[in-house]
Amino acid sequence: MKKFCLRFQNSIRLLFELLIYGGSFFLLFALLGIENRQVCVLSRTSVIMTIMYIMAVYLLTRIYGGFVPENSSSRSNTLSVGLPIMFSSCASYVIFLIMSVNDANARRFQFKSFGYFFASLVLSGLFSAFIVGIGDRFYRWLLPPERAIVIISKAGDEAEVRRVIAAYGKRYQIESVRHFDAPDIHSLIKGSDAAFFYDVPPEERWDLVNYCYKHRINVYLNPEIADVVEMASKQMLFMDVPFLVHAARKMTFEQRVVKRLLDIFLPLIGLIVTSPILLLAVIMIKLDDGGSVFFKQKRATINGRVFEIIKFRTMREDAGVFSATKGDDRITRAGRFLRKYRIDELPQLINIIRGDMSLVGPRPEMLENVNEYEKELPEFRYRLRMKAGLTGYAQIVGRYNTSSRDKLILDLIYIENFSILLDIKLLFQTVLVLFNAEDSTEGFKRDKCDES
Repeated sequence: MKKFCLRFQNSIRLLFELLIYGGSFFLLFALLGIENRQVCVLSRTSVIMTIMYIMAVYLLTRIYGGFVPENSSSRSNTLSVGLPIMFSSCASYVIFLIMSVNDANARRFQFKSFGYFFASLVLSGLFSAFIVGIGDRFYRWLLPPERAIVIISKAGDEAEVRRVIAAYGKRYQIESVRHFDAPDIHSLIKGSDAAFFYDVPPEERWDLVNYCYKHRINVYLNPEIADVVEMASKQMLFMDVPFLVHAARKMTFEQRVVKRLLDIFLPLIGLIVTSPILLLAVIMIKLDDGGSVFFKQKRATINGRVFEIIKFRTMREDAGVFSATKGDDRITRAGRFLRKYRIDELPQLINIIRGDMSLVGPRPEMLENVNEYEKELPEFRYRLRMKAGLTGYAQIVGRYNTSSRDKLILDLIYIENFSILLDIKLLFQTVLVLFNAEDSTEGFKRDKCDES
């Protein structure tokens, strides 16, 4: 039985996705159809709603990843199918409302059957979480955990690697952790299913990677800058000699224009839509300690240009210019809530409209941090090749205490793969930050400069 399932594991994964999205589709149409017959019979409304749902699910699954139990955590899988369902259902509901503006129903736009629509969202969420749970258990039975060796260059890296691998539950079983020049390294690799490389010097790493390739061992690399360049390269043949070609990245005129237009119109809409939240934040800060509402600080953006960032104040006014630490008592009660859900970042929309920042780009570090990071990592300045952003890879998957090296790699991956479509994808993925609020706002374990 297991051998049969292994042979068709991709088809089985597709069946799980069809069950999740098909079940949610059925719930949406069945509940809306209770009060609206045109939804549950063949009609122009039901056809257009169906087309919208399928298109939205397809596009959003490409953005969020869909159901990938073999290499994602259960929580990630739930979010990567739950968010496409939520957004697709909302899009179909809007189509339903628009199609309901006719002579047979009503000649003006109005919300109809919202209770049934909301019920479909709740039931779809529960249903998808249930199916994802079953799928997760099925794949854990089907695919035994990979016996892994972790290869590092510094003893202090072990805890960090164990932390990130632990997020994937029982998919990986760490059997040993070794320095890259350990005498028994080859025998341990040969006896493993997978090898994780973290911050291993390139020369030594590639010798070990070649050994893994020779013995068909799965390889997980924490990339270096050279790897980022290689990932962004294109294959090219010069006669019969293959080359990887990396062209120096520069935004085209058209990309700059479109990006700037997005940086004007989307923040304006964002300020209007979030105005109740902004007002609530102002009231919370004033009621908490009566101090100033905003916090301003000099940050670095493209080409090292300095600007003054605007954020909601989350610490006491006498807190000093130091980063938050875990359990920091300088953070106010209002500040804890604002930081948890990243509401303190919303005033940066003003910076974006001004042109200081972009919606998507490298995280704007304060000047002291840039200088400190560059002492041990001179390449950190490479991330200033693009305008600083409110969101980006480092802001979505990283935390306040993500290492400077990993921040750099995340930002360079964005810079080297930049496109307007990637920006739109990252804007959608920013929603994930709200579901990882605790992890993403964890403070530094040691002091660094930065109020937030």
